[in-house]
Amino acid sequence: MQWNNFEVALAQDEKPDLILLDVVMPGISGIELCTKIREQSDVPILFVSCKNQEMDKVLGLSIGGDDYISKPFSPAELVARVKAHLRRQNMSHSGAPDAPAPQNILTAGDLEIDLSAHTVTVGGKPVHLTAKEFELLVLLSRYPNRVFTSRQIFDNLWDSYGIDEDVRTVMVHISNLRKKIEPNPEKPRYIHTVRGVGYKLVSGRKEKELAPADVSSLPGKLLFFECLKCH
Repeated sequence: MQWNNFEVALAQDEKPDLILLDVVMPGISGIELCTKIREQSDVPILFVSCKNQEMDKVLGLSIGGDDYISKPFSPAELVARVKAHLRRQNMSHSGAPDAPAPQNILTAGDLEIDLSAHTVTVGGKPVHLTAKEFELLVLLSRYPNRVFTSRQIFDNLWDSYGIDEDVRTVMVHISNLRKKIEPNPEKPRYIHTVRGVGYKLVSGRKEKELAPADVSSLPGKLLFFECLKCH
């Protein structure tokens, strides 16, 4: 694929650990840029924007964004969210160094997750997931048949504070994940909704839980595409 935009080419060449992306930018919108980046990479993408309507946030998450922060925001909150995403990204890629090999594979029917290779297959066919989608699937797969509330999922994967949109954020990511792994997203085989409670991954086989890697503060390479007029 030919990359025509400077921002897209920069994201490809720099190979950042995380991208901060504004929605309103000259030349190319953040939504369009996110879509193009997602065709090539699963790098975590955090939207930071003055567009703060519900539909703006849902759109940003549904096209591949991992998080959405509305301006104005606290610098401390931004730093906390960036650190949380970098920490989760590092843990999902590194896994537990001393874990035995069998624990690195999680299965549920035709669904197979290789934690070491960071890959997912359904019926032997590879499925491309974003970093956050992969983390969500791993969380549910480590505890098959256990019901997680949206708040529990949010607290485990986003690790942020001061957010009241946790249910909506989780719903969008569950929907995106179903579209990629389910033969029929309207009648899911793997990820079931327990009405009034939350979500669970249905499996006839329970896998052992991987011990988390010992990860503390994570410096990383960030890219920030922003419209300065929105401050």
